[in-house]
Amino acid sequence: MDIYFDNAATTKIIPEVREIMLETMDLEYGNPSSMHKKGIGAEKYIRYARQVLAKQLKCEPKEIAFTSGGTESNNLALIGIALANKRAGNHIITTGIEHASVYNPILYLQDLGFRVTFLKVDSFGKIDLEELENSLCEDTILVSTMAVNNEIGAVEPIEEAARIVKAYNKAIIYHVDAIQAFGKMVVYPKRIGVDALSVSGHKIHGPKGSGALFVDSHVKIKPILYGGGQEKGLRSGTENTAAIAGMGKAAEVMYERLEENRRKMSAVKQALIEGATKLPDVTDHSGEAPHIASLSFKGVRSEVLLHALEEKGICVSAGSACSSNHPAVSGVLKAIGLEKDLLESTLRFSFSEYNTIEEAEYTVRVLKELLPVLRKFTRK
Repeated sequence: MDIYFDNAATTKIIPEVREIMLETMDLEYGNPSSMHKKGIGAEKYIRYARQVLAKQLKCEPKEIAFTSGGTESNNLALIGIALANKRAGNHIITTGIEHASVYNPILYLQDLGFRVTFLKVDSFGKIDLEELENSLCEDTILVSTMAVNNEIGAVEPIEEAARIVKAYNKAIIYHVDAIQAFGKMVVYPKRIGVDALSVSGHKIHGPKGSGALFVDSHVKIKPILYGGGQEKGLRSGTENTAAIAGMGKAAEVMYERLEENRRKMSAVKQALIEGATKLPDVTDHSGEAPHIASLSFKGVRSEVLLHALEEKGICVSAGSACSSNHPAVSGVLKAIGLEKDLLESTLRFSFSEYNTIEEAEYTVRVLKELLPVLRKFTRK
């Protein structure tokens, strides 16, 4: 069998996305900034995608800026907002379980002199709302938390967090990394008090190299790329028409099928967890997100089991695919207090609507076969 359980890393492009991307490359290949008909034709695809995302996020099209992906969206939000608002204060709040595309820009801002508070999480990966409230101060200008954790699938209480932040000071900017949430759940940032929100195309069956940032029109933000002034000056550079159109189509399709897709992914996730946790020394740390399961296999190193599963046709990951090709011990697993002997024995299984319960059941049978053998040869 050929089973792909690494959809939190990336997803395959769906036919509808491929079709619209080929249209832009074959027919409307002009520069979207050009005034002639080829440029106008290309710009129509960008306008279409902007309208799709604005509809899904319940915001104005002008509040959507297209980027090269989730990493750029997060960098633009954090660095751009912090630098634009530094006269108001120098304090930033985030969490200890953020994706590297948030965590590393935060460290960069810390090097620039910003003071950073890293919120702790409980054993389920959830932030402590009381700690958030107690961390807010007169100098706080920016709060950033993810919506869904990319390693364990914890769903963060972003609506409650936004309420706390805005109750303290409406001028504080609240940014949400929604890269693992967009296309899997409904998020209306303006309605709940979120000022900026990052999304990515390749997590929702769109192309790699596509992303977007919602920025509420009242937010002060500086660009981090300077040039021709595209995207209303927020993100210079000739727009990648094919990728933007593909992302727009992917978002349109994913939200048309949202509830059905959530049911499918949840069923596969449940079948895998129920079957795997019946095996000896297998523990579950999965959050509520329908598409991510985190399981520990005591006595077997993650990479060893990952490659053993790969030989059986099953692709999974040992953590965030964006960390490196040789991931270190997960900071997320440390943050939730996982026992030391499980930190290097945990795998992430992540699903799409194309996965099946039969695939989950096959995976459980393979695990039942592999685990005793691998544990037998594990060094003591």
